[in-house]
Amino acid sequence: MSYAQQRLWFLSQLEPESWLYNLSFGLRLHGLLDVDALRASFEVVATQHDQLRTWFLRVEGRPVQVDLDSPAVPFDRQAVDPAPGLSLEQYVEELAGEEARRPFALEGGLLWRVKLVQLGDQDHLLLVTLHHAIADGWSLNLLLADMLAAYGALRDGKPVPVPTPTVRYADYAQWQREWMTGEILDRELEYWKRTLTGAPSMLSLQPDHVRPTVQTFRGARHNFTIAPELTAALQKLSRRQGVTLFMTLLAGFQVLLHRYSGDVDLSIGTPIANRTSLETEALIGVFVNTLVLRTDVSGNPRFVDLLERVREVVLGAQSHQDVPFEQVVDALSPERDLSHAPLFQVMFALQTLGRQAMEIPDLTVEPVEVDPGSAKFDLSLEMTQAPEGLTGFFEFNLDLFEPATIERMAARFLTLLESLVAEPQRTLAAFPLLDAVERAQVVEGWNE
Repeated sequence: MSYAQQRLWFLSQLEPESWLYNLSFGLRLHGLLDVDALRASFEVVATQHDQLRTWFLRVEGRPVQVDLDSPAVPFDRQAVDPAPGLSLEQYVEELAGEEARRPFALEGGLLWRVKLVQLGDQDHLLLVTLHHAIADGWSLNLLLADMLAAYGALRDGKPVPVPTPTVRYADYAQWQREWMTGEILDRELEYWKRTLTGAPSMLSLQPDHVRPTVQTFRGARHNFTIAPELTAALQKLSRRQGVTLFMTLLAGFQVLLHRYSGDVDLSIGTPIANRTSLETEALIGVFVNTLVLRTDVSGNPRFVDLLERVREVVLGAQSHQDVPFEQVVDALSPERDLSHAPLFQVMFALQTLGRQAMEIPDLTVEPVEVDPGSAKFDLSLEMTQAPEGLTGFFEFNLDLFEPATIERMAARFLTLLESLVAEPQRTLAAFPLLDAVERAQVVEGWNE
């Protein structure tokens, strides 16, 4: 196993019924669907990618991964069966969530499944779920692209090219084990020890509810959209200051957290694709790593000065991205507390999406949002950069925060971003968080 797989295996032994590490996507398929070709397209993809043929087994007490030659694709087909009082759209939303929450047994079985639900004569719902032990977010895009390409060829009776991979995920896992040892590991860990030693164990966000002694990971999401004009202004500011859009948005999020908590020593987690070689870019598997970005926002700096600090932090972390997060945690040995995650409790991510072709003759493909109703951390901000602009959502722990609190936070984040691009020379304390409506309520309404 790779280090990430080993950690997920360990977590599954602690909570075998957990679905927290399921990854899902859904598609609404409108038009003439060839079900046999669809099923066969998943068989083709399983032939291409060894992780879709992988079982985890114990050998002499140690978990290992075994590549099967030709396992049966876990393809389930059913008819629509909505509960009384539910609209079709509500049924789709609930079914997608239920499927995402169905756990996998990590030992002795495939760790992915496909469900096809016929909603009407020319209306189908396709739900695909994988365990994080065999895939990551990048893998979902690969699976979708390969499946759609195979379906189009099979539907038209054309041969489907199945490229022979130069490496398998198991090869990567073995390379990682052999390379990340000795002096290399010691050198990488020394950076993280120097960077993270002495960091506060928790961010001082004031939740709406008392933190439970054990996390339940119950979560919800609040979606928002950034206007095209503000997106363009953020990109312009980033270019002018010599930073990436990721750095600018991260710095804006740090300002928000600083203003909410009063903390000046902020540690935020971020996922990184960690596919540093061409051979890994076309593989389904869990390559993603987690970096801890610790930033000093003390001294009430100007936002342009904070951008410089953030740039140094991000570049330093990225230059030491190969060491697995699991080993960073072990090296730092933070005091473990079941009520919160170690090293950080807030996550930030920026995904970049191109225009992925999802057009097939006689079939319209529409993405379906799958919300599993979970939250791995106290608070996560995930943003997506697409050709049409920026979108995002806050994912939050329902044991800590009320939805109305996060809705206000999202509105204040947008107000803050508008102020940052308008006057980046201002100090952090000078930026307004309240929009005109909320400010009028506070200053005029509550002060009467």
